[in-house]
Amino acid sequence: MNSTTMKEMGFTEWYPFKSLSFSNLPYNKGSVFVIIDKTLSGKTVSDVMYIGRSKKPTKKILGGYFSGYGGKSSKKINTKLFKEGYMDKTAISWILSDNPKAMQKELLSKFSKEHGEFPSWNVKKKPQERTVRMRAKPAVHLPRKAPS
Repeated sequence: MNSTTMKEMGFTEWYPFKSLSFSNLPYNKGSVFVIIDKTLSGKTVSDVMYIGRSKKPTKKILGGYFSGYGGKSSKKINTKLFKEGYMDKTAISWILSDNPKAMQKELLSKFSKEHGEFPSWNVKKKPQERTVRMRAKPAVHLPRKAPS
């Protein structure tokens, strides 16, 4: 699965992040979107960096990815774009969907089967070792002896 197969599935043309504007994005329509690394196009490895979804794509992309507002994945993508220099190398495409959650899940599953893992920006950080908290044992109430 790569940018070519995404286009064949019905995704829009690829819009470079550097020149993306409000007028390019679908307004408040359930969408599944894909971010690609343009420098990998045509190579044997997949150029798909992220498969995401949103019911309000303008808010997600402009408010989340560009402004760094939102959850972990939005902040992670904002960091990749602006602090790690991916703004010039990436592009985005989307497809409208009545059920973006199910479609995203299906695309991630298909990608995982083909490549053995999720796209690099979808992968969560390795879980850190958790310290196990021991619950205090409940107090045992012994019957009191009657005073003699």
